[in-house]
Amino acid sequence: MGYIQVLPEYGLVADPMIGLVTTAGASLGPVVERVEKLDKVADDIVNMLSGEGDFLASFPGRGTALLYAGGVTAMWYGFAVGLFIAGIVAFGFL
Repeated sequence: MGYIQVLPEYGLVADPMIGLVTTAGASLGPVVERVEKLDKVADDIVNMLSGEGDFLASFPGRGTALLYAGGVTAMWYGFAVGLFIAGIVAFGFL
């Protein structure tokens, strides 16, 4: 039986009889390197939720930048929502 080419540039083929994606004599090195890089980026995105630590796209020593930026952003959004609610209450009494 023949194989179905999945990614010819990486030498990946699918065997339709057993349903596996395998290599056709080529190395999976480039694919593994890209998956490792993607894994680091995914971990970086998840770690940004905590706001602590150094990130891949940031300069060293800026571990708490997201924590401070999130606090300032929350303060300004709270200020804007508070003014909006105060405006509704003030115009309600007119």
